[in-house]
This record gives sequence, structure tokens and C-alpha cells, in this order.
Amino acid sequence: MEKIKIGSVGIGRLGYEHACNIATKVPGAQLAALCATKEEKLKRVAAELGVPDTYTDFEEMCRNPDLDAICIVSPSALHTKHIALALQHGKHVFCDKPLGTTVEQCKEAEKAVEAHPDKIFMLGFMRRYDISYRKAKEKIDRGDIGRIILVRSYTQEPIATIESALEFAPHSGGQFLDMCVHDIDTCRWFINSEPQNMWGIGGCFEFEQYRQWNDGDNVCCMLQFEDETMAFFFAGRAAAHGCNVETEIIGTRGTLRIGSVGTDSLLEVLNEHGVCRECYPDFMSRWHDAYIAEMIEFVQCIRENRKPEVSVYDGTAVSEIAYRCKESFETGKMLAAKSEQNSLR
Repeated sequence: MEKIKIGSVGIGRLGYEHACNIATKVPGAQLAALCATKEEKLKRVAAELGVPDTYTDFEEMCRNPDLDAICIVSPSALHTKHIALALQHGKHVFCDKPLGTTVEQCKEAEKAVEAHPDKIFMLGFMRRYDISYRKAKEKIDRGDIGRIILVRSYTQEPIATIESALEFAPHSGGQFLDMCVHDIDTCRWFINSEPQNMWGIGGCFEFEQYRQWNDGDNVCCMLQFEDETMAFFFAGRAAAHGCNVETEIIGTRGTLRIGSVGTDSLLEVLNEHGVCRECYPDFMSRWHDAYIAEMIEFVQCIRENRKPEVSVYDGTAVSEIAYRCKESFETGKMLAAKSEQNSLR
């Protein structure tokens, strides 16, 4: 089979990462088109990556008959619209998280995917393709640690990148949707159950600006799942040491720990300040290999005509949980995972 020709929209930090990976690191794929609103940057990136076609209009790119698939890394509020347009024009779709910035948008995305069952749709929950998380999942499924008692997940972004975080904050949907979706997804994936009750708390410890968006710069949530398994996740915007993501799974017969200290190598530095290990400078560095692995899986799914493990319904479920966490945070109350309205559907 010839190479899968992919058009990608969005060339921000993550959009550029995906574009580079498709162009240079994904076997059997070709970055055949790029779309962005900033024309000067678009031309520069296209020239750098050898992309033949560029667009400032997303639907125009989707109409290109030579493209097999679309990679969506546009602003979160546009994801649902872009998913529907790409599918309507007969393209397979990879979309970065979140599925939408409201639960209603997620439901619209579900309908769009259901209307095109012959097309591959994959959502970018890249932790599922990180080698450490995959090994942990294999051990859990094999019963190596017995029944899971608690999953603890931390996600901290470096204070060095706070300016871009603040710029995005008004449109992000809040910390629970923007940062915690990966923690929520991995909890669901490991536990294989759905949350029943949750209590979200947090505050503005460093950046008071988050109060104007009914948000916090550091938030956390305690959950109990339907099978009684417990989970705790924490998301912070002001880590002095760099990007740090760690997960611990405590079972009745053992414990698994992933990245108890986030480090970019096995290097230890011994000097007059003591002994230290360097951390990942940002999330792009931490998940670089996982971003490649998930895109390789997307291309393989197209070639083999099979559905990926991550579905559109995972995106909706995670968004519903994230918004209930946010509601709990805003009200200070423990809530059932599903609102009464959702329970009646």
C-alpha cells in the first residue's frame, strides 16, 4: 500500500510536534498538507518539513482528494467542528484531546463518528502509548498486583511555561479538563470501571489570575469508582523543578510506580549543591516517544482497517468526569460522578 497521506491542522507547540513526527518518524505516513491561520509561520514550517500543500481554510484542506486522513491539533473549541468536517469529506481522523470543551460538543462528536463507521477515529490520549504505562497496564491485566486499591496520579507543569498556560487558560475549559483528562483516562484504563463519587478541591497558590476563570492553578480530586477502587489525582501549574508526571497503582498483591521523579535521563549531577537529577523541561519532552507511538498506531489502524483502543466514547466519558470535578471544586461539595440529567439519558 502507498503511504497514508495526512493533512494536519494547527502548528502550535503540540501541532508542530505532531507535524514533525508525521513527516519524519511515522513509517508509512506522509505529511501531505498543513493548515494554520498564521500564513507566515505556515509557509516556514511547510518549507522546513517539505509539505507540498498549505491551507488557511480547514474545510478546503479536507476537500483535497489526495488526503487519506486528518490530524486535528487546532484550538480545543474547534475540535468537534473539525472532526465532523473531516469525516464528512471522507477522511480518517486523529484528534488531540479534549474531544470538545463541553459535554454537548462531545455528544456531537459521537454522532459524527457514528455516522461514518467505515472511517477510523482516534483520540490522542498518548499516555496509553507510553512504554511505562503500557507495561503497567500489562501487569495489572495479568493480575501481578492483585486487585487495585488506589491509583494516585500527579501532573505538574513547569512554572517556566506559565505565560503560555495563562494565555490559553480562558479557553481551556479549566484545569480539570485541560490537565486532568490524562489522569482521568489512565485511571479508567487501569481500573476498568467508572467513577461513582468525587470531591474536587484546589486554589490559587501562585497565580491569582485563575480566580477570574473560576479555576485554580493547583487542583486535585478524590474519586471512588463503582467497584470501590479509590483514585486521587493532582494537577499543578507552578512546579519549580520542571515537568513532572508520576503515577502509582497500589494493589492487594503489589504496587507499581511510574516516574516517581520525572527525569530526562539516568544522569546524576554531583557538585557543590549536592546530588541531583535533571527533570523534563516540558510535557513535549516527557511524551515525545508516546506521541510518535500513538500516531504509528493511528496509521496502522487505517492500513489494517481496525478500530483503535481509544474511542470517541472515552473522550466523552473523560470530559463528563472532568466537568463534574470542576463542579465539585466550584461548589465545595462531594458529587456523584453522573449528574441527574446525565443519569436520565
